[in-house]
Amino acid sequence: MAESLYIDTGASKAEKYESLLPQLKGLLTGETDTIANFANVSAALKQAFGFFWVGFYIVKHQELVLGPFQGTIACTRIKYGKGVCGTAWKEKRTVIVEDVNQFPGHIACDAASQSEIVVPLFVRDEVIAVLDVDSDHLNHFDQTDALYLQEIVKLLEAQY
Repeated sequence: MAESLYIDTGASKAEKYESLLPQLKGLLTGETDTIANFANVSAALKQAFGFFWVGFYIVKHQELVLGPFQGTIACTRIKYGKGVCGTAWKEKRTVIVEDVNQFPGHIACDAASQSEIVVPLFVRDEVIAVLDVDSDHLNHFDQTDALYLQEIVKLLEAQY
């Protein structure tokens, strides 16, 4: 597959995700390098949706360590159970935060971030990384984002 995305800018959010999924599948097929795949998924999501920040934190030595991302400078390490990312890791579930300023223990890597969604990646029932997406708008993420971002994460999990 050519390394280009084709996303209809006039499409609905769900339609954009529906268009993106097969393109990501084609991009990831045959590539076994985790960093390369995380980098391309981050870039694709940023390009398709214009998210403020999108990237991965990888579980290393009982903390989340910054991985490939698109956006502004980010926090490098996050402790288990801390912030939105650490909470998604600890609770092993997708976390949607409408207003990060109201989230207890939120880690403000960039004050411009206003809402966030974090989706854990699993291998053998253990979280190995999280996909973190931030918006500079309140209430940006919903169940549509959760559904499709979880599908994207499944594409990555299938590489293990």
